[in-house]
Parts: sequence; structure tokens; C-alpha cells
Amino acid sequence: MIVMKRTLIGGNAAAGSLVGQDGEVELIQLPVEEITGTGVRLRLPNESDADDIAAACADPSTQQFLHQMPNPYTRADALWWINEGVPSAWAAGGTGYVIVDPATDKVIGGTGISRVVAERRQGEVGYWVAPWARRRGVARAATAALADWAFRHGFARLELLTEPANTPSQRVALAAGFRHEGVRRSAGTGRHGDRHDLIAWRRLPGDPPGPIPRVLPDLPGGQLSDGTVTLMPLRSDDIKDVYALHRIADVRAVRVPPEPMDLETTARRCSRAESYWLAGERVDLSIRDAATTTFAGEIGLYYQEPTTGQAMIGYSMLPEWRGKGFAVRSVRLLTGWVFGHTGIGRLIAGTSPGNIGSQAVLGRAGFRREGLLRGRLPGADGSRADDLLYALLPEDLSPTRTPSR
Repeated sequence: MIVMKRTLIGGNAAAGSLVGQDGEVELIQLPVEEITGTGVRLRLPNESDADDIAAACADPSTQQFLHQMPNPYTRADALWWINEGVPSAWAAGGTGYVIVDPATDKVIGGTGISRVVAERRQGEVGYWVAPWARRRGVARAATAALADWAFRHGFARLELLTEPANTPSQRVALAAGFRHEGVRRSAGTGRHGDRHDLIAWRRLPGDPPGPIPRVLPDLPGGQLSDGTVTLMPLRSDDIKDVYALHRIADVRAVRVPPEPMDLETTARRCSRAESYWLAGERVDLSIRDAATTTFAGEIGLYYQEPTTGQAMIGYSMLPEWRGKGFAVRSVRLLTGWVFGHTGIGRLIAGTSPGNIGSQAVLGRAGFRREGLLRGRLPGADGSRADDLLYALLPEDLSPTRTPSR
């Protein structure tokens, strides 16, 4: 998507070119045509769209993750994009469109393909949605339609890059058939030259159109609760509480490795929790008193073996909330959701041999002791620590079985 003023996104002409059999450089030529999707239409912008484009692109939410977009964004910037930016995108082998309402022809967003690498038949999809058209599936519909069209015209790979904090765009990627591929460290540039990570999502011509099934779906209703304990997704508001929790000596001692978690690491973990969840890597939850929503601890699921359907859980409680049954209730809530809503078939958990309290929690929650893993974990000062392994299968939750103690 072209958003920069007087700078051509999509690279130079060579980026949208291909060396033919005769050694001559051939530009990729895409048909300049409208694209129709579910509830959206993609067409070339014209000067009568300038006011709507300017109003949409001046919105702070539009600007938040589009760091190369002019700020403030004016009608003059919109006219530059219409008359110079979009034609340059097409000349470089990409595209530039406005998304319009099929019934009214009113602008509701913008989209396009940029950073074309012709010899790889690859491009990058981008978009923005006007404030008056959000939460209607516009981005998903436009992205899916543009991808389908691009594949019909020779593209072999499309990428969609998002910042870790931009979870709405990550949900759009999944809904439009793009799969999580990995993190490109320090690949993005902020408005003031700062560097940040980008998450890569990709779609190939043979991939299903979407939505991509989530291996770790959202919690039903957004949380889990038994009336006494409530588990809620970790978020940026939890940084202070999580940092304080991991400053406690006995919590720090069971970390892997057993080192304190600094404030920067804590902030990154909390702010990226939803991103890890959407990628299918882990689930991080705060443990709260259901009556007051007071923070009591945290519990997590780590999907380390998707090929075998096995995941691990771990939890930590603030000292003042221990001995109240909160840990057992939290483990039961999480394991019930895992076996009821994901394809995970086996859960494991480990404790140090001397952690009798945690062993009791796991036993009361239905986990069975399976063995001692000698020297499995890094200990303090370069030593190795044993790990007592517990495991839980779906049938262990049957009411006819007596939990191990």
C-alpha cells in the first residue's frame, strides 16, 4: 500500500521487473481493473475521493502502525497519493486501490501490493480501514479478494507484515488465509527512526482462503471463571503486577533459567501476549479473584510440541493468595478449556522435587506423577536441577476417576 508522501513504496522499477530469456528486463504488467469481494469493491482512486482519504488517514488509529504516513495527513497528501503514489505502485509491479462500499461507492479504506520481488513472484499486502467502516470485516474481505486476484495473475507468494502489538491486523491475516511464518527482528522502522520487530504472515496460491483455524482459540466469553477464580488474558495493564510477582524469591527460583525478569522483558511479554496466542505458541492468563478482580497470580500454557499434541502448563501465585485453593481452581479451569476447545491431547507440568505445595496442586487437579527427569533444568550458578514430571490426559478428568494425590 502506498502511504508515503513523495516516496515510492514498492521499490524501484527493478524490484518489479524480471529478466527474460533474452537477458532483457521485463516489467511485470498487472491488469488495471476493479476487484470485487464480499461486501467490498476495489477500484482506482480519483480526486473526488481526496476528502474521504484525508479524513481516514488523519485518524490516529489509522496512523498508529503506518509510521511512514504523513502526519498530519492533509488533502494535499491524499491528492499526491492519488496522482503520483498509486501510479508509481503500478509501475513498480504492484497495485494501489481504494476500498469502496459497493452500494454507495464511498471510500471505506485503501489497500494494495507493494515491495514486489518479481523474480520470486512475491509481494507485500497492506491496507487501512476508514473509522466509519471498522468492525465490519472490510480489511478481511479486501485482503482476501486482493490475494485471490493476485494469484490469478501470477503471484506465487504474498506477505502481510504486522507489528507484535497490532493484533487486529494479525486477526485480519488469519481471517484472510495468511499463516504465521515467524518474526523478523528489527525489520520495521518507526516514525522517528526507531527499529521494531515485524511478524510475517504468508499466503500461497494453494493455501485455503481462510479463515485459518486457530490451534489456540479465544476463550469463550473472553475469560474462564468458576465463580471464585477468574482467568483473564494477560495484557499491558498487568505489567506492574507481573513484574512484582517475578521479583519474589521463590517465584524467581523456579523460572527457567532461575533469573529475575526485568521490567523491559515483563513489558514485552505482557504487550505481546495476544500476539503469541494468535500465533498458536502460548496462552498467558492472569489469575484473579472473581469477586474483586484483584490480581492473584498467573498461569500459562506453552504449546511446545504441536506435532505430538502435547503442551505444558505453569503457574505462580502471590504469597497472600496461596493456600486458598486458587492454584488448583486455575489449573482445573485451564485444563478443562484445553481439552474442550483445542486439539491438544496431553498436558505436562514439572516441579522441583522439593516443591511439595505445587505437587499437591497438580495432584488435586488430576495430574499423575510420571517420573523424575534428572538434570533437566538449568540451575543457579551453572548447575543442573532435577524436574519431577506430571502429566494429564483427557480421560484423567473423568468424574469416575479419583485424582492422584
